[in-house]
Amino acid sequence: MLIQEVTKHLTNDIIPFWKDLRDDMFGGYCGWLGYDLQPDKKAEKGCILNSRILWFFSNACLTLQDKSLLDEAAHAYAFLREHCVDKEYGGVYWSLHYDGTVKDSTKHTYNQAFAIYALSAYYDASKDEEALKLAGELQQLIEKNCTDEIGYLEAFTYDFRPESNEKLSENGVMAEKTMNTLLHVFEAYTEYYRVTKDAFTADRLRFMMDMIADKIYNPILKRQEVFFDKYMNSILDLHSYGHDIETAWLVDRGCDILGDEEYTKKLRPITKALTEKIYERAYVKHSLMNECENGVDNKMRIWWVQAEAVVGFMNGYQRAPEQTKYLQAAVDIWNFIKKYVIDRREGSEWFWQVDENGKPDEEKPIVEPWKCPYHNGRMCMEIIRRKIDAAS
Repeated sequence: MLIQEVTKHLTNDIIPFWKDLRDDMFGGYCGWLGYDLQPDKKAEKGCILNSRILWFFSNACLTLQDKSLLDEAAHAYAFLREHCVDKEYGGVYWSLHYDGTVKDSTKHTYNQAFAIYALSAYYDASKDEEALKLAGELQQLIEKNCTDEIGYLEAFTYDFRPESNEKLSENGVMAEKTMNTLLHVFEAYTEYYRVTKDAFTADRLRFMMDMIADKIYNPILKRQEVFFDKYMNSILDLHSYGHDIETAWLVDRGCDILGDEEYTKKLRPITKALTEKIYERAYVKHSLMNECENGVDNKMRIWWVQAEAVVGFMNGYQRAPEQTKYLQAAVDIWNFIKKYVIDRREGSEWFWQVDENGKPDEEKPIVEPWKCPYHNGRMCMEIIRRKIDAAS
């Protein structure tokens, strides 16, 4: 059964894998494991990676009711607090050297968001008030330094002077605003609101929901736009399948937690449309394609896209039980993951990506600053939390 399988995979495979990457000498977790399964203990430690690991162990502790995982979360928290956070100017750096010294001092809104997300979950697991206080300070820093009258800005120097956004721009464009950053600020504020019920955060969630509905979502194409100029004009014909199915369930979750009927009424038709469009357009060969740029599909099956597709289709079924096709799709993609995406070699986890026939890309590592237990671990925990079982 599905719940049994993902619970076993989470407890027997994903959690032990990430525990083994713990760095007790310099703190945090090792930042690189090559396709050859050789770790580079002197590799860059991405602050996004370590925030996501903090979130993962905190949420796994809560989901599995396994207090032993709080030790791993506390280890990740200590590294974030002592090394990832700039004590002088505030905010979270982009990355560190293996020994915890600063490598890339860029302050990206995306990084601040993931730290808030992680700290909120850690507070929920540990009840450490210091962690919640730090999350609140990072939120105020975002609101002070990383916004304009239109929305959320992207990249800054260490002292919060604007700089170009190479880090979250792709596909040959340089974006001044992105759907991706907005989505993860929304996700982070949702988690912070869940544990605080803070009125200011609620207002900012409403602001972001309006942005998603009025600026990001394209009602004609039934998709989100991805890259924008500073005025929120789309600058590339790009349909990101993974982000759309992820957005569908994260926005539904945000509506649930906020509990504002007016905004649920406004956003729910959009999340329904996103889910159906991805089902029709991107769900091919028992898995989800990556994206479509200028009408051309990228058919690679990326690890995080498959994980988010399982959750997104499960969410679609949960909210419209007559749509049994979504449950079938979630199970079908999980079976694809089991067969092709999970790396069964001892000492490994998930492949970074496979082709449409399931052949892994041997040029991609198993762990790097973006490759983490956030998507696949969360997939397992969402299935457990939602209690929707099915034959697999």
